[in-house]
Amino acid sequence: MSTNYSLLFYLKKPKNYVGGMKPIYMRITVAGDPKEVSTGRECDPSRWNAKANRAKGTKEDIRGLNAYLDTLERKVADAHLQLVKDGTEITAESLKLKYLGKDVQRRYLMETFTEHNRKMEALLGKGFKPNTLKGYNTSVAHLTCYLEKCYGETDIEIRHIDHAFITGYEFFLRSDMECSAVSAAKYMKHLRKIINQCLAHRWITGNPFAFYKTKAKPREKEFLTPDELDRIAQKEFSITRLSHVRDIFVFCCYTGLSYADVRKLQKLGIAKGIDGRLWVLTSREKTETSSNIPLLPQALEIIGRYTDYPPCVAKGLVLPVLSNQKMNSYLKEIADLCGITKKLTFHMARHTFATTVTLANNVPIETVSKMLGIPISRPPNTMPSCWTRGSVATWRPCRSGLPECDRKLFIFLPVYNRAKQ
Repeated sequence: MSTNYSLLFYLKKPKNYVGGMKPIYMRITVAGDPKEVSTGRECDPSRWNAKANRAKGTKEDIRGLNAYLDTLERKVADAHLQLVKDGTEITAESLKLKYLGKDVQRRYLMETFTEHNRKMEALLGKGFKPNTLKGYNTSVAHLTCYLEKCYGETDIEIRHIDHAFITGYEFFLRSDMECSAVSAAKYMKHLRKIINQCLAHRWITGNPFAFYKTKAKPREKEFLTPDELDRIAQKEFSITRLSHVRDIFVFCCYTGLSYADVRKLQKLGIAKGIDGRLWVLTSREKTETSSNIPLLPQALEIIGRYTDYPPCVAKGLVLPVLSNQKMNSYLKEIADLCGITKKLTFHMARHTFATTVTLANNVPIETVSKMLGIPISRPPNTMPSCWTRGSVATWRPCRSGLPECDRKLFIFLPVYNRAKQ
């Protein structure tokens, strides 16, 4: 296989040519096969030196034209060298396409991102959750707005994405879309995933995220103190919907279940363990890891209130859980009525279980991790700082807190899990 080529610049006579300037063409020849490419420049025939393949003269315009042709010659040489390095068969056509940048299929960001989301949608329930897809679809919407506003386009070629594009997108999210630092970091993570896929496919060679570093700091996880938890648990509400939301929230404070897990919790998910007590035997919706939790008296009492509640009986559910949006909205009302100044959210119940209910009562953090369905191998710096013993060691146990027998329940948990396996 020949790897040599020849290059010739010449004046090409156009159709119906009468006189004047002629266009300059470049002919690439490999193994006797010629391919022509226009240089985009013209020259008067009287000033062209056919032997030298250059224009004659020393005037400024002539020197500029010859310098331009020298540049094209170097670009062809670079394209040839790259083909040799890649081990690609060198033909006049392949060298021409490499020089023109048409040797590979052009890839576009939004086209690639949309294809990624389409595949994710096809795998819903097989490793992906609807909420995950919802977040990526939102990323597509934000990127589309960014391209239209800052670039006047609906899409951009992936190889044109640079550091300026990345930092500009983050600024757009924080300013125009009014995203918090944490939300912006999530959308930047989505974009980084698409860029990493492009790098893996070798559609691009440089990583535009190479010098990018997010400045977002994780929020401090809030939780209820024993006094705040008691105030909510003991408050009497005249409005039924608030009573229901309070009960579900307090139930999660004593079980550590997330919103998605308590919403799907069925009566079949509660069974007697080998210790003779009732346990929640479930798997986390988010990670699909097993989560076995002993039911404390406070949680059992709440379950008893809804044993014959028609909506629960009809669906076989333990509790009548509303939408996450409504739950969080009603929790704000509950916080006001109970005199709690913290921003009460449903997920706070999970952190309250980890701190106030368990760690503050000397339950080992390994046991807490197991009940919450979080791998013990998870690096300590990724655990919420509110889960550290130092932050809860000085508290008193809950007023309605854990009797000695219930503390033993938690200590018994690892043994129970091993017995199940």
